[in-house]
Formats: sequence, C-alpha cells, structure tokens
Amino acid sequence: MPTFSALATAAYCPRQLYYRRRDPPDGLPAAAERASALSGRYPEFLVASDTALRTFDLAVDPGTYRRRLDALSERDCWQTLTDPPERDVLVEGRDCRGNVQKVGYDPLRPVLVSPGDPADSGVWEPQRVRAVAAALALAWRERTPVESALVEYPRHGVVREVRLTAGNRALYRRTLRAVEGLDGPPPRLRDTARCGSCDYRAECGTKTRSLRSLL
Repeated sequence: MPTFSALATAAYCPRQLYYRRRDPPDGLPAAAERASALSGRYPEFLVASDTALRTFDLAVDPGTYRRRLDALSERDCWQTLTDPPERDVLVEGRDCRGNVQKVGYDPLRPVLVSPGDPADSGVWEPQRVRAVAAALALAWRERTPVESALVEYPRHGVVREVRLTAGNRALYRRTLRAVEGLDGPPPRLRDTARCGSCDYRAECGTKTRSLRSLL
C-alpha cells in the first residue's frame, strides 16, 4: 500500500520515487524532526522574547513570527495545533497509509508538519497530494467524511488549508495511479528547477542548465 510520502514524492517526480524505493533513506530527516519539535511549542513561542526566539531555527524574524502565531491563535485550528487529541499516529486508509503529526476532531482533519517553506499562496502540489491522501485515509478510518487537511510550516509560523475539492481529489487519483503502476524507472524530467535540487540528479543523468545559459 503506498504511503503518503511516496505519493508526495511521485507528485514531485516519479523517477525520484523510483530511486527512493530502490535505496530507502535511513530514518526521518533531521529537518523534519526539528520542525516537529517547533510545532509543539507555539504557546511558549507566543510569549517568548526576541532573544529566546533567535535561538531556534526560525525562517523569519522574531517579530514576524510572533505576529503570525498571534494571528493563528485567533483561528479555529489553534486548539488542534497546540493540544491535538492525537499526535504522531499511523493512519491506514483504503488506498494508502502514512504518519499524521496531529489529528483534530472539531472538525475532523489531519495536520501534516512540513520542514520546508510555504508557497507564496496555497500549498505546493506534492503537499496537496499528501494532505488529500491523509484526509481520505482518516475518513476511511473514522467512517465519516473529512473535508480538509492542514499543512503546517513551523519555521514560518504559517498554516495552510487544503480542501478536498474535485481538482485536488483528481490530482490525488492521478498520482495514486502513477505510483501503483511504477514497475521501472519512469522517464526523466526535462531540465526543470526540480532536477537542480534533487539528491539523485547525478545518477539520474538529467542535465540542468542555468537561466543564463538558456538565454
């Protein structure tokens, strides 16, 4: 059964998923562990001094971070973020399974913690796929509809909602079919920004060029 992370990787690049399946990484990345630790300290950070906040791996200045947390505290997701009924649980659905960092009950929805940077607006495509997968798996477990998921960026103090729209469901289904049909190395992506940051770019053989060389 595909995992949420496998679906997210396939949405980013199916060939990358092929390499990761062949040579699985060891353990949880350190960046993910640090982000998870930050996500459990929001009430403390809300009243922390600038000096204290600077000792943590935050992506924005202390004043911005505190203002964002203050805004988050006014949202209906604050209780789920700071005192969720469930933490770090394995959720198994009909088509996929994976770890969910937090689960809220009112409304019922999963929360996925990301160590990376949020998009300028909305949620990156791989994270949208992962969020929909988690929401559908949670709905299967609870035998009740789940209408949305949250993606949390603790280093930024940002939380984005992913709703289970027809478009997001279709994206999830396409990715699921791609993962289930993966029995060999898929075609390479062609000179994209994704290739430049990929750990497998040398082995894959994709040639990346700078914008200057393209011009």
